[in-house]
Amino acid sequence: MSLPQRREALVSSLALLTSLSTLLCCALPAILVALGAGAAMAGLVTAIPQLVWLSRYKQIVFVAAGAMLLTAAALRFVNRGSCPADPRQAELCQRLRKFGGITLSLSSALYLIAVFFAFVAPILFG
Repeated sequence: MSLPQRREALVSSLALLTSLSTLLCCALPAILVALGAGAAMAGLVTAIPQLVWLSRYKQIVFVAAGAMLLTAAALRFVNRGSCPADPRQAELCQRLRKFGGITLSLSSALYLIAVFFAFVAPILFG
């Protein structure tokens, strides 16, 4: 695996991780409370007290996650035709690109869901 491919895989993985953090900090609590599972939310905060910190600094978390998603998309665009000529390595490169695309799509979907629950839903339903 070449350095650009490794960099793309790393950034895609970090984008997924930061998108999950936005989902955990903001979307999951809103969903649990909306479903009437406030006790489950209290238990979750007791088990994972870092959720309070993530919720307190959600703007920073969302900016960091958005930056990682944009970086992953930019690297994916820049490296779109950079697979090697060797057939075996080219096949591995194509599989890695497919995995990166799926990861980036999943990360973007999670991010948009979290943006809705953190910023849009409180305005619409608050």
